[in-house]
Amino acid sequence: MQKQINIQNKKAKYEYSFIQNYTAGIVLTGSEIKSIRNGEASINNSFCEFNDRQELFIINMQINKYSASSIFNHNPKASRKLLLKKNELKKLSKEVKSNGLTIIPIKLYINEKGIAKLLISLAKGKKLYDKRVNIKNREIKRDLDRLNKSFKNKN
Repeated sequence: MQKQINIQNKKAKYEYSFIQNYTAGIVLTGSEIKSIRNGEASINNSFCEFNDRQELFIINMQINKYSASSIFNHNPKASRKLLLKKNELKKLSKEVKSNGLTIIPIKLYINEKGIAKLLISLAKGKKLYDKRVNIKNREIKRDLDRLNKSFKNKN
């Protein structure tokens, strides 16, 4: 049994508000999938964009070189093609062009069949005041949880 691989983009939740999520496959070479299975990948600071043929690529995704591979290893920061259905690609392309939204990777994982999947989201960037509201709400919730815990301990 292999260990569960779950690589997340934690900054994305703070920087963007998610509109709709999609699960995409990734075109990888052998050494890339082995590195992902070892947990040696990062999707922080990465984003998705369309090329001139309306194919979706993930840019700036870091997959470290596999240590047991030969000299014909992969480029760690290469652009990798994402696999989605044609109608999903058309919808995403339309939303990005017309509404100024962006496509952000949220989570990279290995499914039960052993295939690498990427959870991407159509997202809108948050303004500074939205971020402040989120921080304030998180602090209020934390304070309430502390009060509830101390109240339960006294009883």
